[in-house]
Amino acid sequence: MSDRNVNVGLVQMSCTADTDENLKKAIQKIRTAAGNGAQIVCLQELFRSLYFCDVENYDNFKLAESIPGPATEELGKVAKEEGVVIIASLFEKRAEGLYHNTTAVIDADGTYLGKYRKMHIPDDPGYYEKFYFTPGDLGYKVFKTRFATIGVLICWDQWYPEAARITSLMGAELLFYPTAIGWHKDQDDPTNDEQYQAWQTIQRSHSVANGVPVISVNRVGSEGDMNFWGGSFVTNSFGRVVFKASHTEEEIHVQEVSLTKSNEYRTHWPFLRDRRIDSYNPITKRFIDED
Repeated sequence: MSDRNVNVGLVQMSCTADTDENLKKAIQKIRTAAGNGAQIVCLQELFRSLYFCDVENYDNFKLAESIPGPATEELGKVAKEEGVVIIASLFEKRAEGLYHNTTAVIDADGTYLGKYRKMHIPDDPGYYEKFYFTPGDLGYKVFKTRFATIGVLICWDQWYPEAARITSLMGAELLFYPTAIGWHKDQDDPTNDEQYQAWQTIQRSHSVANGVPVISVNRVGSEGDMNFWGGSFVTNSFGRVVFKASHTEEEIHVQEVSLTKSNEYRTHWPFLRDRRIDSYNPITKRFIDED
């Protein structure tokens, strides 16, 4: 088997309240990544606006848009001009009063391939996403792009091995996680470090368990009471971190990853072979009571 490599581009950036300016900024950074050799470029979660879910405010629903729609059309033009796949996280208005946290995937010829709607929706101080988003109903998705078959999950999905497993079993060669997560401004450094390490570790474990590279792209900058912690990263097919971004600065990074190494790791560490699928039915229960 000949080696198959792909260059993934990560755009870690800060945002403002100006949605048009954020889109222009993202497009400029996509072009820069493409100029540096990127073939697949992933943007962070909800890159068109500030992270509005820190408050429950009905006015924020005005930020939502149709998918496909004007933003995907604009990004489609860029994808075609640059010959890159674009992974774009957007606030989707599906119908009157019905909204999703959604990522669109656009192929390198500008074709809109489809979307994934975030399945796991948090509701925590500073992350009031249940106020805005209906849980995804499209199931887990893979997208056959020009350069690789990719799986896309979104932020809170990161903490669930089931999501990564199912997406990998569907044939994803790479797992992408657009993200918006940060530290409260009043939080101490040891707690900050503990939280970041847990966040990175759980995603690295998805890479190890499934034998695929993971690409996690977070936002950066100060918004309200939150300092978004950046720290975007890429693993190889066995969870080794091959790139990690700054916690404080905007970055555009292009990383070559191997797709053929997945076969090697899966062969030598045959976790998929040894799965006992006949014993996993209890995983569909909320909790297993002793009685």
